[in-house]
Amino acid sequence: MKIAHRPPWLVADLGAEMRVLSWATHNGGLASARTVAWLGVRNADLTPELDVETWLKAECAGADLSDAVTMLTSRDLAHHHTASHRAGSVAVECLATVGLGNSERIGHRAGKTAPAGTINILAIVQPGLNETAMYEALTIAAEARTLAIVEAGRMVTTGVATGTGTDCIAIASPVGDLHHAGKHTDVGEALGRAVYKADSAGAVEWMKAQG
Repeated sequence: MKIAHRPPWLVADLGAEMRVLSWATHNGGLASARTVAWLGVRNADLTPELDVETWLKAECAGADLSDAVTMLTSRDLAHHHTASHRAGSVAVECLATVGLGNSERIGHRAGKTAPAGTINILAIVQPGLNETAMYEALTIAAEARTLAIVEAGRMVTTGVATGTGTDCIAIASPVGDLHHAGKHTDVGEALGRAVYKADSAGAVEWMKAQG
């Protein structure tokens, strides 16, 4: 993975075309992409009247990133964190940005304290996963993110935060035949460890900056 920070963009080149599974604002779902991007925004940019998907599509086109899987955040993109882990034959690289202004506790809706302070995660898994394993991998990445945020101790009115209201996770992998990604597998170990390390570093940094 090659990372380029050219404000207001953070761009990750995967090194080859891969399947990317996400709920990203632009090119979400199960897509084929070589690039995953973050667009940094100000909270004031995302007004209730804005058609975010149409606006983001135009922004991506203007930056020659129409084919990129693209996420949004108001977190300063200079504060991105990477981590990697290998288990057996499986290697995972993770790139994450962590902003906790929009924190929530699962099962509650206390309301947004900052509209776009969020956690965005890219995890690249190699060798390739089949489609079923990619969906399972999303759950592993989400669990790792949640553990990192809980351990950081971010409190909201309903208790300890478990994430933010607008988190996004993207799993990238070549087409392959690995068909399990649970915690008992090399995929689950490598993915969970890499995502946890990147998110934990980002959460600790954000908490320290907030005092």
